[in-house]
Amino acid sequence: MEIRHELVIPNNDLPFRLFIFEGREGNYKVTKHWHHSVEIFLVLEGEIDFFINNSHLKLTRDEFVLVNSNEVHSIECPNPNITIVLQIPGETFEDYMGEDSYVNFERKGEEANRKLKDLVTSLFFVYEKQEYGYGFQVKSQFYQLLYLLITEFKTENMDKEVIRQKKQLDKLSDVTQYMRENYDQDLKLDAVALRFGFSPTYLSRIFLKYAQVNYRTFLIDLRVKYAVRELMGTDHEIGEIAMKHGFPDSRAFAKAFKKRYGCLPSEYRKRISSTR
Repeated sequence: MEIRHELVIPNNDLPFRLFIFEGREGNYKVTKHWHHSVEIFLVLEGEIDFFINNSHLKLTRDEFVLVNSNEVHSIECPNPNITIVLQIPGETFEDYMGEDSYVNFERKGEEANRKLKDLVTSLFFVYEKQEYGYGFQVKSQFYQLLYLLITEFKTENMDKEVIRQKKQLDKLSDVTQYMRENYDQDLKLDAVALRFGFSPTYLSRIFLKYAQVNYRTFLIDLRVKYAVRELMGTDHEIGEIAMKHGFPDSRAFAKAFKKRYGCLPSEYRKRISSTR
């Protein structure tokens, strides 16, 4: 099963992640992956090919797809497009899960679908403009969207095979969620495996099978992702950023950063600053 786990980090000022799809210029692919978040792709212009649960959907202007937590999916967009992506952490729906501790959503009738599209579109443009008081409006619309999902898009009876697959991926979701919350701590494989009742060998195996990387690589990837966000958004010293995000020193951070970005953190910061 050639799939990977995707880490979803909410926007700094929001309880969810909202952005324009990275493949807007076309000639772009996202390989098979899964995450613990509920995801909405809404095409504003152009088209994208979406593959989910062995089905192919060609999304064109004003069409959307709902991706449930732990559903394997991939995307291809050979042509330019403008697509809004909204990712909602799975735990947001904790109070509305069924007896199997899962909640699924699916497209409904034309009226409900139109409500969802209008809310997602408005949510995005309000957030983009960031006019005075936008934070209240964005969060208000977000909660309207959550209410709409729960009342009009929730699947009442989930397929047993769907539940089985979710349970397989849930084991790793729980571990990666814990790692996300504690990535800056000393997270040794043995200790994390013990916490979740696994053997170190078993935890290593499910990382390689589902995340397509070993445990240590995943942890370092996680630390770099959070460090990059601070690197871009602040003028803090690189050594300070390294220590804050779980690296023993700036040298270890620089080595991990260069392996993933092809340059040193200082060079990357200068490059980003020059484009603003």
